[in-house]
Amino acid sequence: MADPLRLMAVHAHPDDESSKGAAAIARYVSEGVDVLVVTCTGGERGDVLNPAAQAEVDERGLAAVRRDEMARAAKVLGVRHAWLGFEDSGFPEGDPRPPLPAGCFGDLPVADTIAPLVEQIRAFRPQVVTTYDENGGYPHPDHIRTHETTMAAVDAAADAAAFPDLGEPWQVSKVYYNQTFSKARVLALHLAMVDADLDSPYHDWLDRWEDRPDDIDRITTKVPCADWFDVRDRALLEHRTQIDPGSMWFQVPLEFQREVWPTEDFELARSVVPTTLPEDDLFAGLRESHS
Repeated sequence: MADPLRLMAVHAHPDDESSKGAAAIARYVSEGVDVLVVTCTGGERGDVLNPAAQAEVDERGLAAVRRDEMARAAKVLGVRHAWLGFEDSGFPEGDPRPPLPAGCFGDLPVADTIAPLVEQIRAFRPQVVTTYDENGGYPHPDHIRTHETTMAAVDAAADAAAFPDLGEPWQVSKVYYNQTFSKARVLALHLAMVDADLDSPYHDWLDRWEDRPDDIDRITTKVPCADWFDVRDRALLEHRTQIDPGSMWFQVPLEFQREVWPTEDFELARSVVPTTLPEDDLFAGLRESHS
């Protein structure tokens, strides 16, 4: 009997899983795909972005609150969840930027960060892994280290000589980068809002991206998942410390999103199975052996 389809989504912080690829994940869960979200850090150096959550953070501490938020979001999405247990790096700002805190995720060499993820890959045995591109999606040190750790762990998980005490080797068939926040998508949503005489939340964002190259060519795989955008939003709202319900994330009506850009988008980074681009399914080339 063929193995069931399994997808592992590797993220830097709690809430990343709900803002990047969550609707696609919810769609796959509805189809019976087994999904494991792996979170590298606890997000304990993050800011409280929703003033309504500050009192609970003051009482319990940010790390404890974010653990509970992650558990609730995972339940909404219908996924399993695992922590790698690394320390959040924060996002040092300044010119020059100050050094990262000693021992945090972004400060550790990749050789010291891959073993826990190798163990998760070998235990879960995913055919598909999603993570961030080499820029981290945006240049947060934890996002960049997540990319580096994931790619190295995928290699090591398949190597019988690497970490022999962490389970039987497993070859991941396909690795994808999340490309949810492409300039093309943001611009399309912005123009739709402007054309409808609605206030677009993306004016400042696009001004900052004025010199950013069009990254649409990086997208290889567009997964139709508009029917699960509401699930994505409900999961995102569970991260109450990070998401203000009145913020820009919820200012574009769902009907606009479903009509203008009804997919979540990915970049195929690696594949050991034949596939034809462009794709509309992260499991393209894999379903035949599981039918």
